[in-house]
Amino acid sequence: MTFQTAELCDQFSDRENFQIAEPIFKQYGQKRHFSGLISTLKVFEDYALIQSTLEQKVNDRVLVIDGGGSRRCALFGATLAELAVANGWQGVLIYGCIRGAEQIDQLPIGVIALNTHPLRSHKHAPGETDILITFAGVNFKKNHYLYADCDGIIVAETKLD
Repeated sequence: MTFQTAELCDQFSDRENFQIAEPIFKQYGQKRHFSGLISTLKVFEDYALIQSTLEQKVNDRVLVIDGGGSRRCALFGATLAELAVANGWQGVLIYGCIRGAEQIDQLPIGVIALNTHPLRSHKHAPGETDILITFAGVNFKKNHYLYADCDGIIVAETKLD
């Protein structure tokens, strides 16, 4: 599907459950346009659950990670991005930081995060999967649709055609 978030806003912004994220993120990866069904994670400064989730084979899914907005370490890096590409993930949205930005920019995936940080996160704390998470003024819910491009991020309850 070819789309522009600006055009989707023009057509659908009056719909109930149409949400637009606050413009607080930076884009990485080769895919500047991506969309798909949402899967959610809530973690804090720990990448173990992210890794196990990205090991799952999927079709047309986007992983949305609530990392608590931490800027003290990176939740996601090039190795996880490669894993996401290999298993069919269209993109990853992280309310937190990434590392390995130059390597991620060479991969056919869309990654959106608050910023970069060179320190890797831990691998020992639990997290939560497929729960309602909220950040950037948006409620992200499993199996809702996310659309992202250079203009922004949109979430809708149903697919926008």
